[in-house]
Amino acid sequence: MARIVVGMSGGVDSSLAACLLAEAGHEVVGVTLKLWPCAEEDGGFTREDACCSPTETIDARSVAQSQGLKHYVFDSEDAFRRGVVDDFLASYARGETPNPCIRCNETIKFGDLWTQADSLGADAVGTGHYARVLKRGDRYVLGVSADRLKDQTYFLFSLTQDQLSRVEFPLGALTKDEVRAMAHERLLATAAKRESQDICFIGEGGTEGFLRQEMPEAFQPGPIIHVSGQQLGEHQGLAAFTIGQRKGLGVAWSEPLFVLRLDVASNTVVLGERPHLDTNSAVLRACTWHLGPLPTEGLRALVRNRYRMRPVAATIFPLADGGARVVYDEPVMAPSPGQACVAYDLAEELCLGGGWFVSGVEGAEGP
Repeated sequence: MARIVVGMSGGVDSSLAACLLAEAGHEVVGVTLKLWPCAEEDGGFTREDACCSPTETIDARSVAQSQGLKHYVFDSEDAFRRGVVDDFLASYARGETPNPCIRCNETIKFGDLWTQADSLGADAVGTGHYARVLKRGDRYVLGVSADRLKDQTYFLFSLTQDQLSRVEFPLGALTKDEVRAMAHERLLATAAKRESQDICFIGEGGTEGFLRQEMPEAFQPGPIIHVSGQQLGEHQGLAAFTIGQRKGLGVAWSEPLFVLRLDVASNTVVLGERPHLDTNSAVLRACTWHLGPLPTEGLRALVRNRYRMRPVAATIFPLADGGARVVYDEPVMAPSPGQACVAYDLAEELCLGGGWFVSGVEGAEGP
């Protein structure tokens, strides 16, 4: 049996993951990472469902103690600020719409947590993610969770082969209802806790309030124009807009308008009618492909441009710079730069990897 460090956030999923691995005979060590100043006394805000709040840390330790597991708390605020929050802010400054949860998995849950695991002599890391790891030949690939509604492979697409070879996802074959029932059976203190749906470092002011506090320079007035060139009004900051946005635009027009582009260089929001958002292709950077390099003739796949969207059929072609071009079978709403495109096999059983959307039509040496 192995020594496994389990990231315990204080929620029911990570709590049961630790229990199941211990019950399987592994030596489990619980680790909670303090990521953000969430308590009033250390300059943050109080939100009980934040994954690094004092309440969550206490609950994680309570579960560990009730199961006879060792538990440690490590301060990862600096790593979280650099790898997740600073990236989040820089992405908005570029006119993008970032996904901090994926960055957190990359840099913290499968970055800093792994560093702590190595320091504790662990053989593997376990988490409460709803996903599976499968072997295909000599490669590791993410398998979709048994609970399709809870599946989190979208947020894990960028894991490396080394990480996939040393990670345990004990909840991958379970549904959320089964997880809660099993947690109640074990009398875990977290069994009935509600889930957090928000970005953990965002307080009551929401994303816009956080951005105004952290990067006020992103809220300079500028023009709002129609795609035809006609000026429609004035905005109070590009960071308050995202590609595809329809509501809260502050302009009047004969039919609904959507955000088509955010031009950082000229500080301009470009609006247009819904058909202007349709696209047949998109370009990706910083790609990860679990089954190896993309074939030159392209990879047939189902892709998600956003977490909750219905997957659509596409062919993914490699580009000379290591990126990729996604060619959709049918036009789709243009994705937001900075968001993740995640690919699945045609049976939607395997997560094959993915990349990050870039703006424009970069990488023109495609098919």
